[in-house]
Amino acid sequence: MTEIGFHYNAPDKLGYACRLVRKAVKVRGLRVVVVADAPMLDAIDAALWQVSASDFIAHCRSDGEAHLVARSPVILAAGYGDALPHRDLMLNLGTVVPAGFERFERLVDVVSDEAEDRQQGRARWRHYADRGYVIKPHDFAGSAS
Repeated sequence: MTEIGFHYNAPDKLGYACRLVRKAVKVRGLRVVVVADAPMLDAIDAALWQVSASDFIAHCRSDGEAHLVARSPVILAAGYGDALPHRDLMLNLGTVVPAGFERFERLVDVVSDEAEDRQQGRARWRHYADRGYVIKPHDFAGSAS
């Protein structure tokens, strides 16, 4: 069963996502699929290009050329399809439960400290819990002391 991490009250969702992707790829050697809406994908794509040369993470869009998608350690996807080659980690920055998350070893769902995002996050939490997934929470508000 997919391991679910629920990281909520993130004061800088985009910055945190970039750090998480970097750690997953560079430290743990994982391949990552980032799922979000188009504006967030544009933002994370731009942010991943802004990191230092030594921290750069190769990435591409899911609709890119097949050979690039197959070789890229990070795929940015507006939706999820069976054609994506990665199954290590799905990072959800979107507002809904990502389709196909159950095919991954791990899902990390990131929720900001903004009211609307938190409300949508609660609905996703209920979805996972109602289906019997064990959720490992990480509350940024509780860790900031």
